[in-house]
Amino acid sequence: MLKTTSAALLALIVAAAPAVAAVQSKSVQQVDPSARATYGDYRLNAGFPDDPYIIYVDAGGDIDASNVASGCAGMVSYAPDAQVTYRAGSLPFIIRTDSDTDTTLLVNGPDGSWYCDDDSGGNLNAQLRWGSPPSGVYDIWVGTFGGGVARAELQISELDSTNTNDNNYNDNNNYSDSAGTFGEITLRAGFSPDPHTVRLTAGGEVDSGPLGDGCSGNVADYPDYVVNYTSGSFPLIFGVDSDRDTTLVVADQNDRYWCDDDGGNEGLNPQVYLSNPRSGTYRVWVGTFSQGNAPATLYVTELEGNAP
Repeated sequence: MLKTTSAALLALIVAAAPAVAAVQSKSVQQVDPSARATYGDYRLNAGFPDDPYIIYVDAGGDIDASNVASGCAGMVSYAPDAQVTYRAGSLPFIIRTDSDTDTTLLVNGPDGSWYCDDDSGGNLNAQLRWGSPPSGVYDIWVGTFGGGVARAELQISELDSTNTNDNNYNDNNNYSDSAGTFGEITLRAGFSPDPHTVRLTAGGEVDSGPLGDGCSGNVADYPDYVVNYTSGSFPLIFGVDSDRDTTLVVADQNDRYWCDDDGGNEGLNPQVYLSNPRSGTYRVWVGTFSQGNAPATLYVTELEGNAP
């Protein structure tokens, strides 16, 4: 993705964007920047290629952001949703939300100051922009203005205008859509019970072969299941148990794909083994090698040989 724009357009955008400013912290602070981020820790250097860098989160919590710093709004969680360690260059640094719900942002910056926003991103989305960003750690909370919990994208960018569909496989399917047909789960390293299992229907009308080496079978247009995972010292293993010949496609939030056909423990079952998984969102498709649908069980485990 090219990080260039016309001088006129850039001037117009910057003129319209509100300047980010620190807000005064209140004496009673009810969030903890030192707590482990719920959806992972990330390191980005200026010029990072996957722009916007997307982290899928559940926005909201039980703490009123106005109790953290003056002028802040929305309900947030105790721990940050994400922690981004950023090495700055000559580009701006932008944190924004994308959600169907009215979302807010609360950020503890590298200087220890609090920054917040409600609707600067348009369509009730929040945005904070540093024109000359400092390097360091940004602890980020995504809040909901009306309370409750809502699905949201947290976007990290150096571009004043982005198209989040640039990484889609093609214009005719939804490989990059975050919604899971059979649900989603948030898991942390050491989760219990292990394995986590879900019953689903394998198969679809889309040939997964063009995704890369080892990809085969027919999958659905949308992901079958979504796993929001916080990594630790364990591997992460996706597998399928079925009486039919099934296949497996797993994609991370940066649209890197892993595929398998018959690498599972028994018969014609597939398995994808990630020895050093990153924290983030994994989208999963369970396919059938031949056309048609089949009942199947998807399992997620951190223990080798722990298929159901």
